[in-house]
Amino acid sequence: MPVRSAGLLIYRLFETRLEILLVHPGGPFWAKKDEGAWSIPKGLIEAGEDELSAAIREAQEELGAEIKGSFARLGEYRQPGGKVVVVWSVEADAALDVETVRSSEFQIEWPPRSGRIQSFPEVDRAGWFATAEAEIKILKGQLPMLADLVKQLGRV
Repeated sequence: MPVRSAGLLIYRLFETRLEILLVHPGGPFWAKKDEGAWSIPKGLIEAGEDELSAAIREAQEELGAEIKGSFARLGEYRQPGGKVVVVWSVEADAALDVETVRSSEFQIEWPPRSGRIQSFPEVDRAGWFATAEAEIKILKGQLPMLADLVKQLGRV
């Protein structure tokens, strides 16, 4: 059985256009990557955890903000590495400020084989992107999520 993750595709209607919230992964591997590197907030489902609860928890851990709203199941998406991501869409609360992202951290040995353990944020920044720009920024395996959101909402 493939590894399962859960995530939220958070959107807002800004003036007359649809905007998508994406997060940029923290840590040295992603530091200089931009196009094709951003993601929806998501993470692994813990044993015994409800999928939607996992998606909400992961978004809160990565954004440092509680996500509330009307969650609509968007679908399940197999990623290039084989993982399956279960996704819900939700319209953003007006108070959600991407400038104040406070992500949880992870630790790795950095530089490699140095013996030094360093901490990095899971997410180093977040941003709102119009659909066309989000299609360039998002990881290739997550691109179908954007298309399904546009269909779900009936707009670009």
